[in-house]
Amino acid sequence: MAHLNITRRSLLGAAAAGAGMTLLPGRLQAAPSVTLGVASLDVSYAPIYAALKKGYFSAAGLDVEHLNSQSGPRTKQMLSAGQIFAASTGSSDSIALTMAGKPSVLVCSFERRPALANILVSKAAYDAGVRSVKDLAGRKIGVTQPQSLTWLLGVAITEAAGLKGKVDFRPLGDFTTMLGAVKAGSVDGCIASFSMLDAAEAEGWGMPIFRAYDDANWNSAFKGDLPGVGVYVLKDTLEEKRAEVQKLVDGLVKGTDWVKAASPEEIAELVKADFLPSTPLAALVSGAKRFKSTWNFDNTYTPTAYADLIAVMGDGRMYPSADLAARAKFADMADNSFVLKARGKV
Repeated sequence: MAHLNITRRSLLGAAAAGAGMTLLPGRLQAAPSVTLGVASLDVSYAPIYAALKKGYFSAAGLDVEHLNSQSGPRTKQMLSAGQIFAASTGSSDSIALTMAGKPSVLVCSFERRPALANILVSKAAYDAGVRSVKDLAGRKIGVTQPQSLTWLLGVAITEAAGLKGKVDFRPLGDFTTMLGAVKAGSVDGCIASFSMLDAAEAEGWGMPIFRAYDDANWNSAFKGDLPGVGVYVLKDTLEEKRAEVQKLVDGLVKGTDWVKAASPEEIAELVKADFLPSTPLAALVSGAKRFKSTWNFDNTYTPTAYADLIAVMGDGRMYPSADLAARAKFADMADNSFVLKARGKV
């Protein structure tokens, strides 16, 4: 039998690793614990799920609790109230929070094109002649909450089609509730994720009429890249707990790198069991394939894409453009230094 050389130091080291603790000279120190609020459960958040399940946050020295906070507006409210450490929702929510007098800063980008820029309509509406965005006049379309990314995208897409003020956007909560409303016929359609589009078509109760991954659709409403889902923290948090923010971003970057290298099948398997058990695996695989074309694998924000997002939020949709230009400058709103450090570029 081989001799096992087990020392007190090795036992303590193993115990510390298992408990999420750091071994320091003469004492054990627990890793900092933070809560990350995520606006919904969807494949779009795969980098976060990967960081959680692959242990990348723990490896960075941070204990992260994942919280399904159910919508962008609710998540930013929780962040503002100090109930969560960081938020992952549409990047526009961070800007909105800052405009409301609670400065926040974007620290990690997941999408170069919002994958929620899809419109799904019920089979009944489709059969009744709703085949394009221009056919939505007078129709009810579900979004998560007023002023959320889903709402903003819906407004921008329909206004580009000449339907300003002609579509009835209904706040319904999370994506599961929106799907139920479309199936039940209480709304004609909703803003949807890729996996929602695929599930609707596969099950025969809905049809997509605008797809973010379709360049012709996208270019009919938007100029170019537009920051979608990201992670942001309060400015006070960034200043007071910079080390914890860095550890969070370290884990997110590792999660993003895993997603970039993984196959759609591997991504679907990773997210299904713990996060999306009721979504058909085939829909998750198809969604992951489409997300490969919209995810932002370098995690940084660019001034050009940010300016386009400000343009979409302005012109009175959410704010006067002049107010955004004065109060939501790129230099104040986006801090790429954490991502660059995580990638060894600074």
